[in-house]
Amino acid sequence: MRAQRLAARRAERRRAARRGAMVVAASVVVAAGAVAGVLSAVDDRRSSDEARPPEVSASPRLAPLPAVPSVSPSVSDTASPTPSSTKSAVPAPSPPRTETEKQKPARAVTGRLYRHPDSQVLDWIRAHDGDPRHAVIASRIAGRPAAVWFADYSPDTLTARVAAVTSGGAAQGRVPVVVPYAIPGRDCGGYSQGGAPDLDAYDTWIDRFAAGLGSGEVIVVLEPDSVAQTECLSAAERADRFASLARAGRVLKAANPRARVYFDAGHSGWNAPGKQAAWLRQAGAASPESSDGIFSNVSNFHTTADEVAYDRRVLDALGGPASLGAVIDTSRNGNGAPAGGEWCDPSGRKIGRTPALGTGEARIDAYLWVKLPGESDGCKGRPGTFTASYAYDLASS
Repeated sequence: MRAQRLAARRAERRRAARRGAMVVAASVVVAAGAVAGVLSAVDDRRSSDEARPPEVSASPRLAPLPAVPSVSPSVSDTASPTPSSTKSAVPAPSPPRTETEKQKPARAVTGRLYRHPDSQVLDWIRAHDGDPRHAVIASRIAGRPAAVWFADYSPDTLTARVAAVTSGGAAQGRVPVVVPYAIPGRDCGGYSQGGAPDLDAYDTWIDRFAAGLGSGEVIVVLEPDSVAQTECLSAAERADRFASLARAGRVLKAANPRARVYFDAGHSGWNAPGKQAAWLRQAGAASPESSDGIFSNVSNFHTTADEVAYDRRVLDALGGPASLGAVIDTSRNGNGAPAGGEWCDPSGRKIGRTPALGTGEARIDAYLWVKLPGESDGCKGRPGTFTASYAYDLASS
């Protein structure tokens, strides 16, 4: 029966692909598939996984667009083990906008960021009051708001766990940052491999995630590396992944219209902006029904200035409404990226800008700590585990 269901779903995706291909025009941005039916928002009091998830159609599989080449920065190793190499070329064209629109910042989330009381660094702080590193780690890392990751495939408890974070933020009048990280084949089988067993299971997992978002302001950093790191997938696998990501964006925003959903743009040392934007369009990032923009530098070290410039180039190449913006992970970029391109717990790094919703930069919505400083990339400890010595080095550099 499972094989029959999977076959039926693949057949539906093929039919959707044929429908979607008819809407592609040579000089316009490809739009994401339409939502089927009416989607109801989920109240923040609903924390049960028994709650019925919103019903959203699968996205059509769109034919891959030709990547419009753009000037690429020097390519280095990245937060993912196998980045793509790129070539310098001509900047990608963007839809014409007035001078006023070019200078207008994206709509910003209001309020202050939320610090969830459950984290590995706070656990360490509570258990090591006499440690000589305690004061530095407590004040410079543990005292600052950071994202909460949902990286394990545990659908039965997912809604309640997400709701615990979003309701905690709502109770304090602050904005939580949550990271769904369960796409099948994540990290191309690298240190952070795992995720849902297949895309059907992932779609259901996202439904349950969305049911916990509540009705308050929340920032969703949707699947780090899921777009930038797709060279390991076949063209068909990539199209299927992008369809699920576009659907995920629609589900999340339908469940909570105040949720702001950002899609993976890699970072300034990885893919060329035009190539990244072409993939992002296929994943629904240019559609306001799915997306509020892009995120970059998650778990990486590139300077804020480099990321601001890169994100604006990706947004220009992406197209879509002028309200689309970007958020940047500044958790470990205080010294910039290592010269040799080392990405796994490199020495000599330090924490970057304090997380904030106001940046003063056009189209840059927030500086966030998505990767919590001190949590390993997989070299100083298992991926995601907290190491006090690493945290102290970052905080005291």
